[in-house]
Amino acid sequence: TIGIPPSVTEIGAYSFSMCSSLTQITIPESIDSINESAFSGCSSLEQIIIPSSVTSIKSYAFYDCSSLKQITIPSSVTEIGSFSFSKCSSLSEISILSSITSICESTFDRCSSLVRISIPSSVVEIENSAFEECSSLEQVQMPTSLESIGSSVFKGCHSLKEIVIPDSVTTIGKNTFSDCSSLVQVSISSSLTSIAAYMFHGCVSLEEISIPSSVESIGEYAFFRCTSLKKISIPKSVVSVGENILFGCASLTQ
Repeated sequence: TIGIPPSVTEIGAYSFSMCSSLTQITIPESIDSINESAFSGCSSLEQIIIPSSVTSIKSYAFYDCSSLKQITIPSSVTEIGSFSFSKCSSLSEISILSSITSICESTFDRCSSLVRISIPSSVVEIENSAFEECSSLEQVQMPTSLESIGSSVFKGCHSLKEIVIPDSVTTIGKNTFSDCSSLVQVSISSSLTSIAAYMFHGCVSLEEISIPSSVESIGEYAFFRCTSLKKISIPKSVVSVGENILFGCASLTQ
């Protein structure tokens, strides 16, 4: 256990990186910034409390803290950098109280113990691979403030069974739900104009999907090897269809 004195105002880059025997640390209320890779590779770190004085958590701050089980991000935080909690494989509970507007690239990717996540109402964008390979993730709650979902955001989330994409979302990147092998039910935003390439690639449990009339194009391999897909509704608004969009959909009847 390490205690940081209250005279310290920020934790510098790589300050405790690779301290593999560190199990607990107390961060004082004087700290306003946790910088890049500050605790990356602290593989024994089980508990950390982020005080309400902190406004910024930089990239890779807690990367590969494989023993960390729970984290609460206080309302004071306005920035969470890319890969901040990536590979925190024991992290099962995340509470985001902050007013961040973006979930940055790969922020929580490979958090393989994470079961559910509620994205705060301040968020307008989820960047690429934010929750990629969160293999235990079952529930995702998206706010009506959300406008954009990047590529591969939920790729390889094998336990995800249902997803509701709010009507506020206008763009979704490629591979977003690729290899979500348990995904059964999807509600697609009525503001979406394109089904991107590989979006539902390998969703082997998906049986039915209705594409909204706002959609004008369907990218290549969008429903590739959705082997349980029995019914798909493609509206007249669609004017462009990519190659192999329904390749290997052996159960398709209508």
